[in-house]
Amino acid sequence: MRVKKMLAAGMAMTMAASMVLSGCSSGSKTSGSAANAESSTATGETAGKNDIKKPEKITIMVNGTVTTKPNNREAFEKKWEALTGIDLEIIQPDHDAYFDVLGQTFASGPENWPDLIILNGSYYTGYAEEGALWDMTDAWNNSELKASGRVTGEEVIDNTKINGKLFGFPVARRGGCLTYVKKAWLDRCELKAPETYDEYLNMLKAFTEGDPDGNGINGDTYGVSAAGFVGQGDPSSNYLPEFYQDAKPNFEKGEDGLWYDGFTKDNFKGALTRLRDAYAAGYIDKETLTNGTKDCRNKFYEDKFGVFTYWAGTWASNLKNNLEANGKDGELVPLKPIKEIGAYEEGTAPVWAITSSCENPEGVFKYFIETMLDGGDTQLLWSYGVEDVHWSKKAETILDNTYAEGQFHTKESLEQPGTQYTKQHLDPMLSIVKWDEDPGKDTVKEEAKVSQELFNKNCRQASIIPSTDVMATYNGDLTTLKNSIVADVVVQGISIEEAYARFEKEGGAEWSKKIVDSLNEQESAK
Repeated sequence: MRVKKMLAAGMAMTMAASMVLSGCSSGSKTSGSAANAESSTATGETAGKNDIKKPEKITIMVNGTVTTKPNNREAFEKKWEALTGIDLEIIQPDHDAYFDVLGQTFASGPENWPDLIILNGSYYTGYAEEGALWDMTDAWNNSELKASGRVTGEEVIDNTKINGKLFGFPVARRGGCLTYVKKAWLDRCELKAPETYDEYLNMLKAFTEGDPDGNGINGDTYGVSAAGFVGQGDPSSNYLPEFYQDAKPNFEKGEDGLWYDGFTKDNFKGALTRLRDAYAAGYIDKETLTNGTKDCRNKFYEDKFGVFTYWAGTWASNLKNNLEANGKDGELVPLKPIKEIGAYEEGTAPVWAITSSCENPEGVFKYFIETMLDGGDTQLLWSYGVEDVHWSKKAETILDNTYAEGQFHTKESLEQPGTQYTKQHLDPMLSIVKWDEDPGKDTVKEEAKVSQELFNKNCRQASIIPSTDVMATYNGDLTTLKNSIVADVVVQGISIEEAYARFEKEGGAEWSKKIVDSLNEQESAK
């Protein structure tokens, strides 16, 4: 069973701090296309366009982008159930382990699959290719949401289609990561914001060898950290863009319309060399290979390093708030992409996908996905959380900020005391619908606006990478090998020639060619 192969690959990739678990079970109750034609209600009756049965219960598996237990998920769940009249079961693994647990769940059989899951990048295309996701194209086309005229981001939805079909719904833009630099560190080192790679590298050198944190000790900090040398999401180079520049470790479509494997190109060898040299010099956190995103954030808040490529928008406020809560200077400089990058990359948006084992997919789409963007109380819940738990309009003082009666404001974070919430699952700054009644639209912090606007003006859209049977067969092993080679070059310092000789010897070049050929064959067959 292919899912078992992919699960094994996923476990191997976790051990190698890798990127992608592709594919899932082909043993679903109905294929993606068949589910669209034969979907049934909870009572087994076919649901017509105007006769969609309301589900009694919906089960979802989600990552940490949905309100977590430490942030009072129970209150969120109860409020959602009160608004919809539907029983909600939330399965929420640890954020960094989400895709491993998801793979294990799918490997256990369709009878254990949740109704809804969150997917992105190759996970989305892989699960769709395996027939594990319900084709929601007709549901979207016939939806009240589409007919409402409120949707402003149809291009985001269209960019999520796989061969013209929609197997997952993006409830917001993806947004992306840009590079933040601590201004106090720049000032202490008498540096300006870098505009080229040489200037960027000089900044890392100063942050590593000097005293940028002002504690009187030279050399007890380092320049930059990241959650792995190759990111687990898409784009996979987004946490260390200054080193990758125009190189990509995964599959890309060229200007000629043909697919290629970026790992095999000469410019990727240049990226590996830059990463290896900076790591050897001590500019990059020595624990980068095994870091999770939370590890990086905590180190950043503790002033262990000064350059962090992370999400634009709301996270600019989160980073600032948490630095200040830790007694550090919170002023950050969001960098325009250096000359060698040209533009940051906005990946394809994460999606909510309905599994093909769901008994009433039309009802789940209508009563779960559509209500999330209703422009009313349910969208408010997904955006800001529960009143008097996550936000309030009461007259009160929160962390030295005083609010008048009726003034919308967020509450102090339960998980991160000393900071205020900025959002919950939906970021209003990335909304794909008009929401005139957004009560928090005037509360967006200046640093969040600045970083999001900078990113929007200096980004390019990534293309979704489709999946094929060949990719599902080989990409798990290929990705494991790629990530192991990257680790060997950067951490162990092996030569580029030795690295690519291993890539050839262990089958990577052969797997890569087979996948590229399959992608191009699929492209030509459209």
